[in-house]
Amino acid sequence: MQAKKRYLISLLTGAFLVLLFYFGGVVPGPAATGSRSRHGYNRPEQPWPHFSDPLQHLSPWDHSDTEDYNVHISPRQKRDVNSSVYKGKRCRMQSCFDFSLCQRNGFKVYVYPQQKGEKISESYQNILSTIEGSRFYTSDPGQACLFVLSLDTLDRDQLSPQYVHNLKTKVQSLPLWNNGRNHLIFNLYSGTWPDYTEDLGFDIGQAMLAKASISTENFRPNFDVSIPLFSKDHPRTGGDRGYLKYNTIPPFRKYMLVFKGKRYLTGIGSDTRNALYHVHNAEDVVLLTTCKHGKDWQKHKDARCDKDNAEYEKYDYREMLHNSTFCLVPRGRRLGSFRFLEALQAACVPVMLSNGWELPFSEVIDWNTAAVIGDERLLLQIPSTVRSIHQDKILALRQQTQFLWEAYFSSVEKIVLTTLEIIQDRVLQQTSRSNLMWNSHPGGLFTLPHYSSYLGDFPFFYAELGIKPNPKFTAVIHAVTPLVSQSQPILKLLVSVARSQYCAQIIVLWNCDKPLPAKHRWPATSVPIIVIEGENKVMSSRFQPYDSIISDAVLSLDEDTVLSTTEVDFAFTVWQSFPERIVGYPARSHFWDNNKERWGYTSKWTNDYSMVLTGAAIYHRYYHFLYSHFLPSSLKSMVDQLANCEDILMNFLVSAVTKLPPIKVTQKKQYKETMMGQSSRASRWADPDHFAQRQTCMNKFASWFGGMPLVHSQMRLDPVLFKDQVSILRKKYREIERL
Repeated sequence: MQAKKRYLISLLTGAFLVLLFYFGGVVPGPAATGSRSRHGYNRPEQPWPHFSDPLQHLSPWDHSDTEDYNVHISPRQKRDVNSSVYKGKRCRMQSCFDFSLCQRNGFKVYVYPQQKGEKISESYQNILSTIEGSRFYTSDPGQACLFVLSLDTLDRDQLSPQYVHNLKTKVQSLPLWNNGRNHLIFNLYSGTWPDYTEDLGFDIGQAMLAKASISTENFRPNFDVSIPLFSKDHPRTGGDRGYLKYNTIPPFRKYMLVFKGKRYLTGIGSDTRNALYHVHNAEDVVLLTTCKHGKDWQKHKDARCDKDNAEYEKYDYREMLHNSTFCLVPRGRRLGSFRFLEALQAACVPVMLSNGWELPFSEVIDWNTAAVIGDERLLLQIPSTVRSIHQDKILALRQQTQFLWEAYFSSVEKIVLTTLEIIQDRVLQQTSRSNLMWNSHPGGLFTLPHYSSYLGDFPFFYAELGIKPNPKFTAVIHAVTPLVSQSQPILKLLVSVARSQYCAQIIVLWNCDKPLPAKHRWPATSVPIIVIEGENKVMSSRFQPYDSIISDAVLSLDEDTVLSTTEVDFAFTVWQSFPERIVGYPARSHFWDNNKERWGYTSKWTNDYSMVLTGAAIYHRYYHFLYSHFLPSSLKSMVDQLANCEDILMNFLVSAVTKLPPIKVTQKKQYKETMMGQSSRASRWADPDHFAQRQTCMNKFASWFGGMPLVHSQMRLDPVLFKDQVSILRKKYREIERL
C-alpha cells in the first residue's frame, strides 16, 4: 500500500514539472541566466555597471519588445522588412569588397558626376564637397578604390521634402554600380511613420553603409560605419571647439542630470520618454518633456501634457546643457538623437539610453571612456548610478568628450574624413591605426599610419610610452642664393651649428638656380654636411620628408639666419621638453581686423605672439610628413607660386594638430636688425608686396582649416639666471646674454 502511494506521488510530481516546463514556468540550462550576444555566444546578465568597471554595450534590442510596434507590423512583415533592408546582410570586407581596385593607386575615392535636375540637400552637398577636397579624391573612376553616389541618399523618409523618388531605378542604371560593390552610401534618416524601420527604399546590394541611428541587429561589423545624427546647420569645416574652457575641481555642476526634448504619446520611441517624469525631481535631476509638437498633438494629449508643457517652458535648454554634469540621451523615433553631439560639445557626459544603437564610429572609439552606456529597462536606477561615479572618473569622462568632439564630430568634414579613414584602415590593414591612436590626442585624422606603425615615432605619445626623443637634431638649411664668397652668412651658420653638441648632421637644401658648389667650397666640420637639390626648386620642398633626416628633431634654418652655437643648444634643450611643438626665435602674431573683416598678420615686436618662423626653429620631423601628405595641393601650390608663406602654413598645421601655441625662446635684440641687414633677404622683408601676400595667405589658410587654429601666447623661455645679477660663471648659457 505504501509503495503504491509513493509511486502515485512521484507520478503526479513528474507530471506537474512537465506542465511547468511546457508553459514556461521553468527555464532550464544557461538560457535562464544569460543573453544572446550579437556574436552568437551566451553571456551572463550584467548588473548596472559601476564607474570603475568598463561600461559594456548591451545585447541588441528587438523592436518586437514593444507593444506599440507590434500593432503596426507582424513578425512575418518584420522579417520581410529586414531582408529587404539588407539583402547583403552577410557582407563583410572579405566577401563584398574588391581589394584589387585599391592595389594600383592606393585608397582613392570617386564621386559620381551630379546629374541634371537632381536635387541635392545642403548636408549631402557638404559631404560630397568634403570628399572632393580631400587627399583621397580622384576624378578618374579607373583609379578609384571606393565610389560615392551623387544621388542624395541622406533622407529616406517618404514624408520628407528631401526624399528622392525613383532612387532604385536611378541607382541600378549607373554604369559602375556593379551591385553596389566598393560603393559607400551615406544615410541619416530611414523609414517613416509609424514604424521608422531602417529600410532605405532601394536595394543597396553589396554597398557599405555610413548610417546614423543604425541598430546592432542590422549593423554589419567591419563593413558598415555608424555615423552620428547631425543637423543641417552642422558646419561643413572647422566647427566650434568644445565648451570646456578649464577644469573645475571637484567637477560637479549645478545639475547632476538633465534632458529637455519631445515626448511621444504613441508609437515607437514613446516608452522611455514617457517614463522620464518618474526620475525628475526639479532639483539636480531635471528631465523635461513636451507633447506640444506636431499638428495633431492636442488630439492625442494625455493627463500629464499640460503640466509637462508648463514645466518645460521654465528652463532654458542651453543653460541646462552647460551647467550639468551628465546629459541624458534617450532614443527618439529613431535610435540616434541630436542630443548626443550637443552633450559632447558641452562637456556634459552623455548617458546613453537607446538599447540596440550601434554608437558612432564604435569600430575605433572606446565609448566607455567618454559616456555612460545605460539600459532603457533600468531607467529608475540611473540617478543613483551617476551619483556613484567618482569625481576623478567624471573629470576623465568630461575631458574625453572634448577630445572626441574636436577630433571627429565638430564638422561634417571631420565626420566624413573619419568614415573614410576607418575604411582605409580596413583596406590597408598592414598600416592601420592602433586603438591608442584613435582614442588619444591628436586623434586618428592627424596620426597617419603610413609614416610609421611604431607609436614612439610620433611626438604625441612620448609621455604615454615613457620615452624621450632622440638626443640629436638634423639641421636643414634652405639655400636660395649662389655661393660666391667665403664670407657669406650660410658658411658662418654652418660652422656655428656644427659646433653644437647635439648636432647629428647638416643638410643643405639647394633651391638655387645655379649649379651645386664644389665640395671644397663647404667648410670642414665635425659632422656630415649633405647637399640635396630641392624638388622642382619650390618653397614647399624645404618641408619634404627626406630619408636623409635621421633624427626626431629638425632645426630649420634660412641661409642668412645668424645664430650662435649657444643659442642652438638652448633652443634644442627647450624643444626636448616640448617635442610636439615648434620652438624657436623669430616670432610673429595674427589679429582680427574688424574694419576689413579679415585676419591680419603683424611683425611688431610685442610680448604677444602666435607663430615662430621656421627660419630659426626646431620641430619634430613628423611634421614634414604631415605637411607633404595631409595638406591639400592647392595650399602648397599657392606657397610655391608666391615663394612665400611656407612658415605660416607650417605654424597653422602644427597648431591645428596640437591646439597649442609655439614656444619662443630668449629674445635676441639684434635679430631683427641683423636679418634686415642681409643682402639676400633684405629686399623681401622691405617689399610691401611680401607683407600683403602674407596677409592673403593667412585668410586662405584659415578658410581651408575652417577657422583660425593659431593660438596666442605670451610665454618666453629663458635660461636659468638669465639677466640675473649674479656671476656670469654661474650661468650655463652665458654667451646668450652677450648677444
